[in-house]
Amino acid sequence: MGAASRSTKNRRVALSTLGAVVAMVGLSFASVPLYDLFCRVTGFGGTTQQASTGSTVVLDREITVRFDASINKGLPWSFRAAQPQTVKVGETNLAFYKSESLSDRATRGTASFNVTPLKAGEYFVKIDCFCFTDQTLGPGQAVDMPVTFYVDPAIADDPDLDDTNTITLSYTFFPKAIEEGEQQVSSLDSASANE
Repeated sequence: MGAASRSTKNRRVALSTLGAVVAMVGLSFASVPLYDLFCRVTGFGGTTQQASTGSTVVLDREITVRFDASINKGLPWSFRAAQPQTVKVGETNLAFYKSESLSDRATRGTASFNVTPLKAGEYFVKIDCFCFTDQTLGPGQAVDMPVTFYVDPAIADDPDLDDTNTITLSYTFFPKAIEEGEQQVSSLDSASANE
């Protein structure tokens, strides 16, 4: 085999390897948004659904919705869950979590969430939620954090969920940095929490 032929093969192998590395790096950056999209579409891992309006169908079936709240140690807030609610499937409901900053400066948090049992995530639909955006609380500020939701009537057509009588909506707040010059006060109405 000639030197020119060997050099061409080596160049081809090097370019193929470089192409594979570039493709893997590209896929690693795309994997997070693709996984997020997959979870939102399928409800995988207890990921809830989103809608702009409530359901037009309300069933007689009732489900108890429990609420759970937790805070990452790095965020100086208290965060309390709403009381459990017994809701009709398809009925639009409103629940309030309560949060208060324990800091002497403005702090920001972002909420991650899921639903258990995980198989119910596909049918738990949020219309509006504090978790859709980051929340910033001023020093000592207390707020009610609303979530408007319904349980999709399609749950009645899923035989795997016939035995599901309780759904738990869980939130965990994590700290998020406030950029210099940003608005320092939460967009949530704190008047009702301070009354």
